[in-house]
Amino acid sequence: MTASHLDEQPHPRGAAALPRLLGTTPVKDFAADVWGQRPHLANAGDVSDLFSSAVVDDLISVRGLRAPFLRIAKDGRTFADREFTTGGGVGASVSDQLNDELVWRHFEAGATLVLQGLHRTHEPILRFTQALAADLGHPCQVNAYVTPPQNTGFADHFDVHDVFVVQVEGEKRWRIREPVWPLPLRDQTWDRHREAVAAAAESEPLDEFVVTPGDVLYLPRGFLHSATALGEVSIHLTIGVHAWTRHNVADQLAAEALRSLTSDPAMRESLALGIDVSDQGEYAEDIAAVRSALVTAIENIPEAILAQSLGARARAAQRTGPLRPLAQLAAARGGADLIQVRAHLRPRIVHDPLGLASRAGTIPLQPEDEAEVTRLLEAEGTPVAVSANLAERLLRAGLCTPSSA
Repeated sequence: MTASHLDEQPHPRGAAALPRLLGTTPVKDFAADVWGQRPHLANAGDVSDLFSSAVVDDLISVRGLRAPFLRIAKDGRTFADREFTTGGGVGASVSDQLNDELVWRHFEAGATLVLQGLHRTHEPILRFTQALAADLGHPCQVNAYVTPPQNTGFADHFDVHDVFVVQVEGEKRWRIREPVWPLPLRDQTWDRHREAVAAAAESEPLDEFVVTPGDVLYLPRGFLHSATALGEVSIHLTIGVHAWTRHNVADQLAAEALRSLTSDPAMRESLALGIDVSDQGEYAEDIAAVRSALVTAIENIPEAILAQSLGARARAAQRTGPLRPLAQLAAARGGADLIQVRAHLRPRIVHDPLGLASRAGTIPLQPEDEAEVTRLLEAEGTPVAVSANLAERLLRAGLCTPSSA
């Protein structure tokens, strides 16, 4: 889906994800002038359908979350898991379940709570994140930051992924500064540039402003930022966008080239007996031969092969839509009147042999199935009536869900 197509979608609560985050800014303008280039502030209106303080309390106190789903930080220090977790009690052989009383004590004393992986633990966020990832074409994750009044959760730093910061409750003062390392890759974290970050933090901000509920701040990776809660508890969502980069393309291209060289006997030859590989002069001819072969291999990798490999990585990077086991089994056994393609499967009809391929695998199709499956795919998630036999096969394969799921 192109940026202009996204602009044509309505975006009230529950509708297209990216247009909702951009408020009055057209997606095509965001794509051309903002994406990966500069910060952007918009307003999404009421976001209480996504998250709230009541959800925070619920997740911490009664959901049985374990340590990976919460971090606690104060004054630049991240707390050890043992400082806010305990055993699960009778019937639970785990030692890292959140202890709500310990969490409360740290929060009361001014610590920031970071609820991690909300795209896995809270259904409204899960569905929104999957829709946003589909809009963007880049995988997403979501954390929530809960900061006590007059506290700064984290000092100036930069992220290695783009973020949309959605203010849910309270107000925060944000300070944005220019990158000290533009467009960092995943392993180029801010702590590798600690001195430059500290020096930049002393300079005048590029921008400084207060966000209120519904405000959405987009920050490309690399921009320095810090934020301070004002007169009340602040809750914001940080939607991390793990952008595909040209370096990802280069990485995959190199991997495909190396794979192709395994079929070349000349590239499998041993180096000379008694060689010292620390002395490049001893095998300069080998280096030249390998370099030449590698360049040729890179030039000869079909773009379709590269796209296929990156597509497989993309499918693995984002989860498919929820599948409810009991409802699925009941529908498969009892016959469902209407079924819909499971969300975010990227399904497609393939031939030779005929089948339906997706992130959940491939199932064979009969020639008489093709028209019905095409109708299902064209419905784009809208429930459709198909033959009972086809419905059962698609439900049992996990490619479709009953309309009520």
